[in-house]
Amino acid sequence: MNDDVLPRRVAIWVFVAFASAYFLSTLLRAITATLSPMLTLEFGLQARDLGLLAGGYFFGFSLTQLPMGHWLDQHGPKKVVLSFLGVAVLGCLAFSWATDFYGLLMARVLIGVGVSACLMAPLTGYRRWLALEHQQRANSWMLMTGALGMLASTLPVQWLLPVVGWRWIFVGLALLIVLSMALMAWQVPKWRLPEPALETEPSKRIGILASYKQVWAHPYFRSLTPMGFFNYGGFVAMQTLWAGPWMVKVAGYTPLEAATGLFWVNVCMLITFWLWGLYTPSLTKRGYSANKLMAYGVPVNLCVQTYIILSGADAGALHWIVFCISSSFVALAQPAVGMAFPAAVAGRALSAFNLVLFLGVFVVQWGMGLMIDGFKAQGYLEPQAFQCAMAVYFACCLASYGYFLRHKSDS
Repeated sequence: MNDDVLPRRVAIWVFVAFASAYFLSTLLRAITATLSPMLTLEFGLQARDLGLLAGGYFFGFSLTQLPMGHWLDQHGPKKVVLSFLGVAVLGCLAFSWATDFYGLLMARVLIGVGVSACLMAPLTGYRRWLALEHQQRANSWMLMTGALGMLASTLPVQWLLPVVGWRWIFVGLALLIVLSMALMAWQVPKWRLPEPALETEPSKRIGILASYKQVWAHPYFRSLTPMGFFNYGGFVAMQTLWAGPWMVKVAGYTPLEAATGLFWVNVCMLITFWLWGLYTPSLTKRGYSANKLMAYGVPVNLCVQTYIILSGADAGALHWIVFCISSSFVALAQPAVGMAFPAAVAGRALSAFNLVLFLGVFVVQWGMGLMIDGFKAQGYLEPQAFQCAMAVYFACCLASYGYFLRHKSDS
């Protein structure tokens, strides 16, 4: 029996505290898609610049994942997340003061570093503080909160832009992060190290990379790595950046119409993750494991990708909504990885998978921009360049799914 399981009322407050920070982190993650038309005009950005700027967040995020998993297991979610969020505050202020592309990029990297614990910290805590049957639900509802943050990055930001401007929006976000930090400092419990860890810590000093050996060697982790990189990472890359430019450059939407389309994408994702949270426990009891659900669900997403590529200008917001909903199957991989390991190394397992995921987001976001510019340089029209880049991404997703099917039986 786990003596660390929290009473219901305390667990709810802990969830709310963590959810407030994760809401802001996903708002900051996705806001580039809404700001892209304005930033492109103000700073003269190319597609590759836009991809690198959006990807800078994920690059900063990725830099911290390996040491963070170690720190989470050793120091606990509260201390780690509060330490990092101070960097996010500085990043938001730096973004609001930026005068050129490189200033924006460095600020985005700082923001990525600062919010990089906002999901891994609660998932590590839930692994110990919640009963096993509630962990998948808590994860899905954290993702639902994230979808709400992405929702706030669309039309609400678009409405605020002519009122206060994008710089003051980032100042306001910095203040909201400070309030979230105060709530976590008040509500989140301290971390208690297991007794064996306390006894052996002085005699077992190993490097951070060496401490991940058990994670890297695990066959289940390996079976999910390519899908985590391309399918899951690409899903986040499309939702937080390239779906918006596709609507404008390929489907012919105005910036306001694209923001409205992204708003409904994120409304649907909020509902999707809420439903996953409601029904995942009962699906698990009926024998529908994360592996089985991903094996059935990912082909649907591959079919949707094929339709978007072939439809071109006819693929608008509705098709990106279906793309994102069908991509949500791969989100089941994250908590499944955490539950595949003992609680003592759950933080490292989750952070290692998060590293794979966000490196994938960075590569897909920047890679899409590079490919779009590259195909345009070869004489393709801009809509065709988008389609060709999506086709390359589809091939990567298909290969990753094939690898998962081949190796999941070994795990």
